[in-house]
Amino acid sequence: QVQLVESGGGLVQPGGSLRLSCAASGRTFSNYAMGWFRQAPGKEREFVAATSWSGGSTAYADSMKGRFTISRDNTKNLVYLQMNSLNIGDTAVYYCAAGRWVMVAPAAYNYWGQGTQVTVSS
Repeated sequence: QVQLVESGGGLVQPGGSLRLSCAASGRTFSNYAMGWFRQAPGKEREFVAATSWSGGSTAYADSMKGRFTISRDNTKNLVYLQMNSLNIGDTAVYYCAAGRWVMVAPAAYNYWGQGTQVTVSS
């Protein structure tokens, strides 16, 4: 089992930035690829970004490229999502997830956090 706890969400104005964190415990964190997903009200959960177990390989949804950066610190069992140039369309609950591979499908991830709310509003 892997337990995941997200933090860092909140209210931010359009154009602002936030950094989300996801703390992992349980099984060896560095064995897992890590992903970030988000879900807005009335919408399906969508892929945001993912990183391989080493951090050497990353993937982003097209709409996040150049604005969001995923990173991880295996010495601290943490994965981050730096979000810049936020817009109203980024409002959602953001989830981190652990899985075997860098994949875009939520079903590919075995463990999930409870989510953190990000609201972009003026």
